Amino acid sequence: MSGISRDSERISSAQQTLDILHEMSQLLNTQLDKETLTTCVRMIESGVNPEALAAVIQELRRENGRLQPDANAR
Repeated sequence: MSGISRDSERISSAQQTLDILHEMSQLLNTQLDKETLTTCVRMIESGVNPEALAAVIQELRRENGRLQPDANAR
């Protein structure tokens, strides 16, 4: 098997994995789009603690929720 073929197979496998993760994410109503989910996966693969990442995402959503009513009042 050539290097190009292996690379292509790896890319295809990674895409399938991301597609499955995105489907699971949708079923769990995480409200993460594919791009954000990809970023989260890369961060976790780089060593970021998944629980800490989830806590940060939740805090950002809470903060965004607090800011949205202010933006609508203007």
